[in-house]
Amino acid sequence: MNLRIDHVVTTGVFELDGGTWEVDNNIWLVGDDTDVVVIDAAHDSKPIIEAVGGRNVVAIVCTHGHNDHVTVAPQLGEQLHAPVLLHPGDRELWEMTHPGQSFRQASDEERIAVAGTELEVLHTPGHSPGSICLHLPEAKALFSGDTLFSGGPGATGRSFSDFPTIIGSIRERVFALPEDTRVHTGHGDGTTIGTEAPHLADWIARGY
Repeated sequence: MNLRIDHVVTTGVFELDGGTWEVDNNIWLVGDDTDVVVIDAAHDSKPIIEAVGGRNVVAIVCTHGHNDHVTVAPQLGEQLHAPVLLHPGDRELWEMTHPGQSFRQASDEERIAVAGTELEVLHTPGHSPGSICLHLPEAKALFSGDTLFSGGPGATGRSFSDFPTIIGSIRERVFALPEDTRVHTGHGDGTTIGTEAPHLADWIARGY
């Protein structure tokens, strides 16, 4: 088994509550030379398909339903003959971008088998009701979507989000992982659990 984590960055627009922001999104691919799981489907399918490189796509897992993370999800699922997974808590957000399009439910603690290992789904609401992280113990890796970044939690100043909820998710689910777990984020640079955990009280005090 040659487990590897591939990284793609795409650029596009995030829209919510009448605002628009130009954003760079991280897409992560976890697998080996034969099978792969794609994490998030942002902006443009072409570079994601190129990174897949003809491998069998077990699933396309969206960490949450904001449009910049699901932009090309149905299209990508069709092109790669793969199911699109999303937590049902974000169905309303999904419908804003893909009305009438279906997805497969991602459940808390579900395990997604790929390349002789498993990604575990962790439901971590707060940034959105259906936000999830994906834990890969074998590689000491967490794919955090927009739940945790280098320097703090994901934004909660828009609709469908809640700061106390995201703090609870981070405290109880994310910071329960080993300190040497590498955090692969939805935007920007990565970090580790050990780097971020000591700052939780500071984040609570500042309120974001």
